[in-house]
Amino acid sequence: MKSNFKRATLLLTGLMVGGKLFAQTADTTAAGNDYVKPFSGGSNLRTWSIGVHGGMLTPYTIFGTNSRQDFKNPTEQFGYGAYIKGQILPSLGIQADFLRGKVRGNNSQPDVAGNTIYSQYTTNINWSAALSANITLANINWRHDKPFIQPYLTVGAGNMNYTPKITTPGGQETNFKTDGKGSINEIFIPLGLGLKFDIAPGVNLDLGYTVNFVQSDNFDGFNSGSTNDRFSYAHVGLEFALGSRKKPQMATHNPVSSMRKEYLWENQQTKTLLQQQIDAEKAKNDQLRNDLNTTNANLAKLTTDSDGDGVVDVNDKCPNTPAGTKVDGSGCPLAKPVVYVTEEDKKVVKDAIKNLEFDLGKATIRAHSYPSLDRVANLLIDKNFSLKLAGHTDNTGSADLNMRLSKDRAESVKSYLVSKGANASRIEATGYGQTQPIATNKTAAGRQANRRVEFTLY
Repeated sequence: MKSNFKRATLLLTGLMVGGKLFAQTADTTAAGNDYVKPFSGGSNLRTWSIGVHGGMLTPYTIFGTNSRQDFKNPTEQFGYGAYIKGQILPSLGIQADFLRGKVRGNNSQPDVAGNTIYSQYTTNINWSAALSANITLANINWRHDKPFIQPYLTVGAGNMNYTPKITTPGGQETNFKTDGKGSINEIFIPLGLGLKFDIAPGVNLDLGYTVNFVQSDNFDGFNSGSTNDRFSYAHVGLEFALGSRKKPQMATHNPVSSMRKEYLWENQQTKTLLQQQIDAEKAKNDQLRNDLNTTNANLAKLTTDSDGDGVVDVNDKCPNTPAGTKVDGSGCPLAKPVVYVTEEDKKVVKDAIKNLEFDLGKATIRAHSYPSLDRVANLLIDKNFSLKLAGHTDNTGSADLNMRLSKDRAESVKSYLVSKGANASRIEATGYGQTQPIATNKTAAGRQANRRVEFTLY
């Protein structure tokens, strides 16, 4: 027993050291890179792998009790094996297994007189080969990019060549089969479960337990009872994925993570495309503004108003009027009238504010706003009032863009009123952008309230 335990310990140490060395020489650029384009097929994944393992063979299994087996006292013996696996689906692989080792048990069931017939049996497994389905239970993970543990089940069928030897209470050992070779070929069914731990890209630590159901009652060299013989194998081993180290292993690959990455990338690409479109529109607007400034500069040469009284120099009969002086159509100062703003006047302005709307993101006044603005223009003309226009926006977009938009909208209202006959020198248009909100910008209603042009009549 101590010898078997020592051999198993040395095997486990060797497997772990080998796995560590493999992990150190692996392509480190592939670490953490588990992305595969969804629905791109299995060519982007590693589907073949090989494994080696060693462990303990015993006639004891989790099915039934020792007292009902041909030999009542099982012992543990060393076994080893290997396999090659082809992954068909993320959760299903086909695996070819090979196993060798020794199975031993003591104290056979007594005869009718209560005497022990055999003191022990030892069966050498010369070789066994089986083809099994390997079912991975948890390679899809909704919490982590890559699962660390993969529980699995195996079930299959195969053929086994073994040599059972039995020992009498007197110590005489004989072959169960006396045809010279002493070996038997028999069909068996392996049924197992286990856990695989992802310890490096393409390297998995394999801990498994398999019960092998031999389809006869001669595995232990003693035909007793009505049930076939069986034995178990608990092992530890390493699995190595074959193929390019740049590709993830299908059995450990998490397709949910790849779908999430695909979604994030496409979302980022959409954002980038929208930003490019916004930048292109801004560039067009800037070009239009430059063209407008050039046109205005050319017009200014023909419409120069040196004293800034609202009357061009060619029509100004009173040049050099002090700044802020109210003038008539000839540019001459007017007597400053006494101005009274009535409640009816305030209502005209309030209606204009209420009905004022612009095209989205532009300074173009919508047509249904004209009637109320016409009444404001008539008020300015009839009573010679002064008017201050203050444009405001919400915080959507950049501060510079909002400042320009608020100024343009105030200027657009001024231009409309002047086009209806109002005195340009009595209208002041200013933009404040997003700097003076009157409501919260966290709600749609608040942002709507902040997008406004304020009219101050005096």
